[in-house]
Amino acid sequence: MNLTIAKDALINGLQAVQNVVSTRTTLPILSNVLMRAQEGRLELTATDLDVTVTCSVEAQVRKPGQTTIPVKRLFGIVRELANSEVDMEVDDKNCCSVRCGPSFFKINGLSAEEFPPPPKFKEDKKVVLKQESVRTMMRKTSYAISTDESRYVLNGIFFSLKDHKLTMVATDGRRLAMVDEEVDISDKSEGEFIVPAKAVNELNRLLQESGDLEIKYSDNQASFELRAEKGFPVVVVTKLIEGNYPNYRQVIPGEAKERVALVREELFHALKRADIMTSDKANSVKMAFTKNNLAITANSPEVGEARESLAINYKGPDISVAFNPKYLIDPLNMLTEDEVYMELIDELSPGVIKINGPFLYVVMPMRLT
Repeated sequence: MNLTIAKDALINGLQAVQNVVSTRTTLPILSNVLMRAQEGRLELTATDLDVTVTCSVEAQVRKPGQTTIPVKRLFGIVRELANSEVDMEVDDKNCCSVRCGPSFFKINGLSAEEFPPPPKFKEDKKVVLKQESVRTMMRKTSYAISTDESRYVLNGIFFSLKDHKLTMVATDGRRLAMVDEEVDISDKSEGEFIVPAKAVNELNRLLQESGDLEIKYSDNQASFELRAEKGFPVVVVTKLIEGNYPNYRQVIPGEAKERVALVREELFHALKRADIMTSDKANSVKMAFTKNNLAITANSPEVGEARESLAINYKGPDISVAFNPKYLIDPLNMLTEDEVYMELIDELSPGVIKINGPFLYVVMPMRLT
């Protein structure tokens, strides 16, 4: 293998794949990046056996070939190089020589044969979407993924491809975020699966504002091919979470008694200020709705208290409800709309945040003290 590549192209390629590499792996091959040089490009692949990321970058390939090199070490070297062009050559013992101006390095690698082979997907279970819409949907839901490993089916986003709609749901048992969008799905491609948090984080990082996304899936794996308008695609392959996702529609409250329009930015900052005055023991804020007014208070014996009033258009009966402020701040932070709607039944029922669009967020109340 022998090639010349632009330093920036190599850095971008390594940055795209190296996040999935675990620093605590017992298999040396999993610390390495698989490099495949073929005509006009260098393909880079990294994996932790659960998530695999592959991307290609332009290169002048004089001699095709493949090898694996410790990815963090290679990235550390390339990042510090002074010149803009890098020459790489690999011998038959998987020793990689890196030359750049006056700098020269030799890195010992491992055979490409040891690298885990990529899975194969059938063509029947697939759908093509816009990257931007999937990126927006994931950002509106991924913060609600559970981190409790004892409830592993909640450690990811539930994807439902049914009735010409893509629905995404995430919940940790205390709050639930749901968003859907109409998409063109063939009958054969309909199905449901759970994408784990690590793959969701990679997709949140890699999805762009333009270009298509092709999703293929099987019983236990899914592939996300991110196609840019120019350049080569990036492919994220992940194992899926096995198990049945709970019936999330059961937790969505029935008809609300009160629906209040709120200025998102104003509410977001008021809650952030109130959150400063909460503690681990007293981590709730009280929202008191009275005529044309919303009073937000936080009271923590060991910290102090915060009070704010927001002018709102409200004509209903007085109602007070307490929430964990973080659970309200998260969706408000990810939404971009100027106005949000809060729907309430009473102080013991879940609150619901909606927008003028296909988004719904349910949050469980806390006991008023």
